[in-house]
Amino acid sequence: MTFTNPVIAGMHPDPSVCRVGADYYLACSSFEYFPGVPIFHSRDLVHWEQIGNALDRPGQLTLPPATPSSGGVYAPTLRHHDGRFWLITTNCAPGGGSFIVTADDPAGPWSDPVGVPGIGIDPDLAWDDDGNCWCTYAEIAQIRLDPATGETLDGPYPLWSGGPRAEAPEAPHLHRIDGYWYLLIAEGGTERGHAVSIARATSPNGPFEPCPANPVLTHRGTDRPIQNTGHADLVQGPDGSWWMVLLGVRPGGGTPGWHVLGRETFLVPVAWVDGWPVPGELEPEMTVPWPLAPGAPAATRDDFDSPRLHPRWISVRSRPAASWSTAQRPGWLSLHARGPSLDQPGVTFVGRRQQDLSCRVRALADPSEGRGGLAVRLDESHHYALEAGDGLVRVTARIGSIRHTVTTQPIPEGPVRLRVDVVAATGWHPSQGPDELHLGVEPGDGDFLVLAQLDGRYLSTEVAGGFTGRVIGMFATSGTVRFDWFDYEPIEDER
Repeated sequence: MTFTNPVIAGMHPDPSVCRVGADYYLACSSFEYFPGVPIFHSRDLVHWEQIGNALDRPGQLTLPPATPSSGGVYAPTLRHHDGRFWLITTNCAPGGGSFIVTADDPAGPWSDPVGVPGIGIDPDLAWDDDGNCWCTYAEIAQIRLDPATGETLDGPYPLWSGGPRAEAPEAPHLHRIDGYWYLLIAEGGTERGHAVSIARATSPNGPFEPCPANPVLTHRGTDRPIQNTGHADLVQGPDGSWWMVLLGVRPGGGTPGWHVLGRETFLVPVAWVDGWPVPGELEPEMTVPWPLAPGAPAATRDDFDSPRLHPRWISVRSRPAASWSTAQRPGWLSLHARGPSLDQPGVTFVGRRQQDLSCRVRALADPSEGRGGLAVRLDESHHYALEAGDGLVRVTARIGSIRHTVTTQPIPEGPVRLRVDVVAATGWHPSQGPDELHLGVEPGDGDFLVLAQLDGRYLSTEVAGGFTGRVIGMFATSGTVRFDWFDYEPIEDER
């Protein structure tokens, strides 16, 4: 059976996976967005459903206004031990640090954090037969930890940091398999040089013997459509098969190539040869040895009929209860402005990750009490917006230090249909961008009045920097703006 990579599209980097019986669970980084650390469930490693967020209360996650874009929550590790789910991660925000949360049900609720002071990013948890909990983290170092209190019992001790000239050894995951302890790490940086390497030992503390075939997976120096491959984790299926989840990107356009969706989660089968894991060829189309259950079609429309937002919806740094409501006008999402611009850290914004290279986003907005609309956001300094209010709809673009009103258009009073089409580039030219964004309104059913066509490369990681991808959603910059529905749908990718 053939499946398509990525298995979790859009900004879902640094995947960590575990299996409990026939069920797989996976967690990803979330950076400056709240709620933090999306949690997914699958029965086949291919069809994933988001069932919650591990950090969905302000008491669990504080991201103050000084948190930079691409700061916040980095690289969780998700494990199941002694009947409970354990998640360790790092909040790279002012006043943050590493911590552990636990849950009986991965859909939540998750516990309040238990701090783990004095360790680096990308922490991992593993238990030996004597009940010792080992925490390994980027550098690559290790401590023996009391996971209930966060107290360091021994260490830190250096372990193994990849090849003799390895750049940025990080993302350690320690697995016990057939009598060996395998230490899986990333190296080469999370850009085009990213790679997966592995070593093994008879003790969780080493000494570690590197695999002679390191790196066991990398696409550096190739023209493959999936790049930046690394930050991997291993899991065994109920049938004994082995699999690797990892991050990668899909660059588009000409030279040097721009990726706009962020780092995504990919899947590759693993064979074992002479005691070492050998990942298969990672491709956009993969064949697996068992029939896959048909996945339910992904929901594309939200009518805001529930008192709670679906866990896919994220906001920038926080989402105060006073900033939104689905009860004030039943069946509508009401957003109350907290700041005058998308450039501000405290903007009222509710969005979802862009997951397709080409997609269409539509929303019915009522700006009669304020100003707001649809925005495509990479960070405070890189976003395009379609803002309605005061009898006008305007397209604005923020690119670095430049903020420009591209065009304005009068609109009649009452609700307005806003629309953004993202159209991936076709063909190839050295200077061609990855895609084009068409922003406009629908004056009639099915009609599309395009107000601006903007180059997508300026909302890419290669231009803006950082670790994140595009998020498309609704915002308010003045007063109250209400949204009756929001619809996201992929459109055929013609690249």
